[in-house]
Amino acid sequence: MVTQTALEPFLGPDVNTGYDRARVVILPIPYEATTTYRRGCQRGPAAILNASQQVEYYDEELEEEVWPVGIYTHPPICDTGVEPELSAQSMLDSCRAVVCQLAQAGKFVVSLGGEHSITTGIVQGYLQAGLAPFTVVQIDAHTDLRDEYEGSKYNHACVMRRIVDLGVPTVQIGVRSLCREEADFVRSQGLMVLRAREIAADPLWSDRALAAVATRRVFLTVDLDGIDPTLIPGVGTPEPGGLNWYSLLGFCRRLFADYEVIGADIMELAPVQDSVVSEFTAAKLAHKLIGYKFLVSSP
Repeated sequence: MVTQTALEPFLGPDVNTGYDRARVVILPIPYEATTTYRRGCQRGPAAILNASQQVEYYDEELEEEVWPVGIYTHPPICDTGVEPELSAQSMLDSCRAVVCQLAQAGKFVVSLGGEHSITTGIVQGYLQAGLAPFTVVQIDAHTDLRDEYEGSKYNHACVMRRIVDLGVPTVQIGVRSLCREEADFVRSQGLMVLRAREIAADPLWSDRALAAVATRRVFLTVDLDGIDPTLIPGVGTPEPGGLNWYSLLGFCRRLFADYEVIGADIMELAPVQDSVVSEFTAAKLAHKLIGYKFLVSSP
């Protein structure tokens, strides 16, 4: 594993906290190897960190500044801009080791991708840290349940299949694209998949989603294509539909209030030239998740 020089810290250097005092660690993982449509997600973490410099410290919903919880930005790991031939297994091993170390140190880790295949390594890190049982709650346009895609079991289209293989329960939210193989697998395994069209038709969809969470602990993975592409066009596959901003935040706030969220990731940002909408929205989301973790009651 090559660890690159640190990027600009989340929210900026004026509120950057040293590692020892930080309760939150921002972990950039600019890995991209298997994206299949619009490329560029290896530039996602740097774009989010740069955009975060423009996020207001004060959260108008929570009526507090979030930064005093202590936020440290870790140097990037698994950077395919530095190591273009980095293998999927090496990436997963590095993510597992770093996340395990951070989790055992009691840090709340917000990982920034990079492609969604990274999440398998992150989940393995929490398992190794002894935090099971936990449920992976996924916000995504796609189920990512293919057993193999384009010759690889570690393609970004297979990430949730690998997590199911690990024996970790899942809840999938915002789905509006899947193949026949995935549809059959969902039925055969009885997986909870809440589709975007169901969400659009049911104002109480959050109740159904939260009721399906099987454990007290939760890991939240957000593929940004789960959000409506009119809000975040900078993704690899911008599927029509998806969650709107306040629907997303309302669900996330309730998730953090009702469960112990052990970590989160934000994946698949591929910056759009001459636009900062996608990365700023992603940075704002990361800021909101940190606020919900430390400023909203949880068990």
